[in-house]
Amino acid sequence: MPKITIAIDGYSSCGKSTLASDLAHALGYAYIDSGAMYRAVTLHCIEKGIISAEQFSVDGIIAELPNIKLEFIFEEKSEIHLNGKCVEKEIRSMEVASLVSQVSAIHEVRVQMVAQQREMGKQGGIVMDGRDLGTTVFPHAELKIFMTADENVRIQRRKLEMETKGIKVTEEEVRKNIHERDVNDTTRKESPLRQAEDALVLDNSYLTREQQLAMALEWAKERGA
Repeated sequence: MPKITIAIDGYSSCGKSTLASDLAHALGYAYIDSGAMYRAVTLHCIEKGIISAEQFSVDGIIAELPNIKLEFIFEEKSEIHLNGKCVEKEIRSMEVASLVSQVSAIHEVRVQMVAQQREMGKQGGIVMDGRDLGTTVFPHAELKIFMTADENVRIQRRKLEMETKGIKVTEEEVRKNIHERDVNDTTRKESPLRQAEDALVLDNSYLTREQQLAMALEWAKERGA
């Protein structure tokens, strides 16, 4: 049975990771959260004292890239490991969220991450979610999905996600972070967030998890999965 490449792009807190994970599981494909890779780079640089709310050293980040090893370990679910340590919880903090868009806008960071992503997806049979997959990483992907949702829905989802992970945050903090990330993601020079011309739009503001999966599965089957 043929295995296709599925690229899912969209704004933050639209449920991209949930759909991508569910879709990969349903198809028996590998799931890669490309955003987790940029978050892991950001976390590493925070821990090394290279960046913070008060300082941001682009040269320091670039110099540190050779010391960053990322891999996804597939057990019950896909989890990102940074230099041998699982950092799934750590990369979801507000501190990482407040800096990741700036880190991901750096040319050298994107070149390294895109190269790794293409290597992971070259055999097909993969579902990956992020910001520039359908436009930059996998421009020839058989299925491209662009996800969006009402802003207030996104805010509540993000707040709930963080609270579920034991991270206390106010609604205003989440709103501010989402606004800043939307601006940074859509206006950055390097591979800005935009809808690929051949992407199918999925607005899941009022869809259940099961409904959005059913829709995506139908599209995947139409494209040869």
